[in-house]
Amino acid sequence: MAGEDSNTRPAPRLLGLSERQLAFVLLFIAPALFASNMLTARATHDLFPPVALAFWRWTCTLALLMPFTAATLWQHRAAVLHEWRDLLVLGALGMGVCGAFVYIAADTTTATNIGLIYAASPILIVLIARMVYGETVSPLQAVGIALSLTGVLAIICRGDLGVLANLQFADGDLWTLAAMIAWAVYSVMLRHRPSILPLMARFAAISGGGILILLPFTVAEGLSGDLPPLTTTSFLIVAFLAVFASFGAYQVYALVQRSLGAGPTSLLMYLIPLYNGVLAFLILGETLQLYHLLGAALVLPGIYLATRKAGA
Repeated sequence: MAGEDSNTRPAPRLLGLSERQLAFVLLFIAPALFASNMLTARATHDLFPPVALAFWRWTCTLALLMPFTAATLWQHRAAVLHEWRDLLVLGALGMGVCGAFVYIAADTTTATNIGLIYAASPILIVLIARMVYGETVSPLQAVGIALSLTGVLAIICRGDLGVLANLQFADGDLWTLAAMIAWAVYSVMLRHRPSILPLMARFAAISGGGILILLPFTVAEGLSGDLPPLTTTSFLIVAFLAVFASFGAYQVYALVQRSLGAGPTSLLMYLIPLYNGVLAFLILGETLQLYHLLGAALVLPGIYLATRKAGA
């Protein structure tokens, strides 16, 4: 790897691939891992209560993380106590809102819509970072922001401007929009809020914060009579989300970013809605409409322009 000390032993090879070669392969696998959450949300929307699904998904994810992070968290327990407010807020946004709201949305909108609306999150990240932390936005980025927001609007309106006049939107699209906004705020906070916790340990602590926030809502959902079924299928759903959409997706993302850098890794965001749309068509039988194509034609190049660094 570039910049590696000549005296340092080379990274171990997997399947005959170096870490960098493996990262290139994973770059095209990771979007499917992230898209699996949206696809599962839609496929299981009538099988599992949404808040409980988010709660158990992240509880299992934390269980998977603990063998790798428990010792580090104990070593940095003073930092965890010092940062508890940030950890709870990040957990509420990233695991609570972004988790439960997507599962609620899946009851009344398609996985394709969820993927395309979520694809605009980098645009809000740029805008929030500009407004709160004073990061600069170039004219080209401004064009990209406008394109992407127009694309999201086309998807939410389903290509019908009359929806705007009557202010009638699909409930699921609005839930997804709220989740996308929460993800943007989460991402900006994650980047700008100071922390001395190592990355994986911080992720585990944030997951714990999200579980604490979700717990009372999960109990309330259960008391209302909406309980998850104790079946093999329900256990498999939770295990799939924890292993692939949470633990696997985030670890693969970290490896790709470490090996290839931020630029190539940003391709993930461009590829997720494409993978999501194709897989929703193949697996769930969803139909791609003209407004999906119009939205994608605006959102994807808009993301590319809006996330380019000045002078790039």
